Amino acid sequence: MSQEKIEKNVGLLIVVIVLAVIWGGLVEILPLFFQESTTVSANGVKPYNAVQLAGREVYIREGCYNCHSQMIRPFRAETERYGHYSVAGEFVYDRPFQWSSKRTGPDLHRVGNRYSDEWHRIHLRNPRAAEIDSNMPAYTWLQDVKAKNGVGKNIEAKMQALSLLGVPYEQDDIAGAHKALGDLTEEDVLIAYLQGLGTALTTFK
Repeated sequence: MSQEKIEKNVGLLIVVIVLAVIWGGLVEILPLFFQESTTVSANGVKPYNAVQLAGREVYIREGCYNCHSQMIRPFRAETERYGHYSVAGEFVYDRPFQWSSKRTGPDLHRVGNRYSDEWHRIHLRNPRAAEIDSNMPAYTWLQDVKAKNGVGKNIEAKMQALSLLGVPYEQDDIAGAHKALGDLTEEDVLIAYLQGLGTALTTFK
């Protein structure tokens, strides 16, 4: 079948394009489901606890991924600024991934323990007080909302759903998830999530 014949027949062209996309997807994506480095957690990586998971929900709800990536590429310019490049095994419990590609702000994958909780608190309430050139908006309302009444309202159901997808949560952890949030605010749980980013992996291959 000649290329000219395919290009002149719209219906045939659509069929060929669809088949090419399907084949490309199978070749590129299917092997990842059977590759250990993408399906098995890296050493030291554990599922998010109830507090961190609630913080992650705040991160997603507020659209932080629109300005911050969580994917350090293996280039010198990135590793010198952000730390060791990201490893696939660090993301096996992330649903959905927060890789993103936009960097209005810095990559956050290894931000954990880089700053104090108080620094994050100041930064969230008044970004310019922590970073003079920041164009990040303030998130002052997070300090006024109890996590258990906001993002954590259905935290146990969320953890139960994740366990069905293969995240190894213990039933005791799920049953006590709402209680674990206590009187923490959405600001508190977001900071807990940020402080855990990129800290679990202690050995790199």
